[in-house]
Amino acid sequence: MSHQPANRRSRSAIRPAATPPLNFNRRQFLTRALQAGAALACPLIVPGAVLGKDGGVPPSERIILGAIGIGGRGNYVLGCFLEEPDVQFVAVCDVKAERREAVRARANARYGNQDCATYRDLRELLARDDLDAVLIATGPNWHALASILAANAGKDVYCEKPCTKNIAQSLALAETFRRTGRVFQAGTQRRSLPNFAFAVDLARRGRLGRLQTLHAHPGGLGTATSGWLEPQPEPPRDQVDWDLYLGPAAWRPFNKKFLDGFNFEKGGGLVGGGCLEWGSHCVDLCQWANDADHTAPVEYEPVGKELHARYANGVRLVVRNDGWMGLGSCPVRFEGDQGWVETGDDGEIASSSPDLLLGRGAKVSGYPANFHVRDFLDCVKSRGRTRADADAACYAHIACHAANIALFLGRKVLYDPVKHEFPGDEPANRLRSEALREPWRI
Repeated sequence: MSHQPANRRSRSAIRPAATPPLNFNRRQFLTRALQAGAALACPLIVPGAVLGKDGGVPPSERIILGAIGIGGRGNYVLGCFLEEPDVQFVAVCDVKAERREAVRARANARYGNQDCATYRDLRELLARDDLDAVLIATGPNWHALASILAANAGKDVYCEKPCTKNIAQSLALAETFRRTGRVFQAGTQRRSLPNFAFAVDLARRGRLGRLQTLHAHPGGLGTATSGWLEPQPEPPRDQVDWDLYLGPAAWRPFNKKFLDGFNFEKGGGLVGGGCLEWGSHCVDLCQWANDADHTAPVEYEPVGKELHARYANGVRLVVRNDGWMGLGSCPVRFEGDQGWVETGDDGEIASSSPDLLLGRGAKVSGYPANFHVRDFLDCVKSRGRTRADADAACYAHIACHAANIALFLGRKVLYDPVKHEFPGDEPANRLRSEALREPWRI
């Protein structure tokens, strides 16, 4: 199979009597196994869909998928995966029994069987050697570590955002996926939406002239430290595994509000609105427009109700919440010395000149994930780079984390995107990482 990694065993339950030659690929194996079965047990009727007829996808071309932490946004993204004919979803892991069973029932209903397995501990799911890829949609507290564990286990990863809790995790994420050669897609699905891609293309091709200023809407600029609530009786472990829910985060007593996403896991050490929650979308788009997927701004400063940053090439990044043209949520604006363009989630595009919008294509409203999911699946097969790969996610998140550090300290900070440090600034450098609770390691 073209997308099957060389170090993975065949997923087929059928085993040949003798070891096949090294050039004996999975598609040939399945075909010969079916032929052998027909010869030994005639008459054997094989459904056309199994062989790829009648619009079906043969087993040798299916991507076997598992999921970790499915609720809320994760349910929606999982639905996009389930609609793809070349995906076979076989396993779900969640620390909450109610969610495990809900996803299992959904998958079994989709396929008309009882095959979906459930797990409480993600390590058990990742130990399966039949999985090609995993969808990670836990709370942000787990995103980076779960992605790294999955890559080390030989799985490709689609991970919801924000993908990391701090600068150190961002760097570790990118290094792991470079080292393992696994495919990674951050859930920053606006990279796959035509209006955002069109606006970025105008900036990158010089249609706006020399790029000067990028504007991003993060949905809030407040920061805080991790939360702590009054203890409540801890539920039985088979209902909610509180220890696994906390995972690498510092221990705290159980409180049901945490299960609903209370602030301690909204980005780690510095949480709240900040530049991370929505910034991992809109700042990411600004990074893309500035061809900065392998770097980050070098200067960050709170200015009134805004955060101003500057790249080494002189382009400014302004993170703000006011003054937009009403183009939907997550708007961005790119300004050059010869024009500007602005767009958001309603699919509309505004510009300084109607000529800039020629050839923009069909409007797509909202932020559907299916385009982004398809890009991921195609790259799982081709082993290509996704639109939001681990390097792009790393540096977009670093920009957000550095902005949050400037906001938290209430002053200007300088950042070196090569050495990955705040030169001579010990208070800022201490905020680049945080300790992980035993026994978790990155």
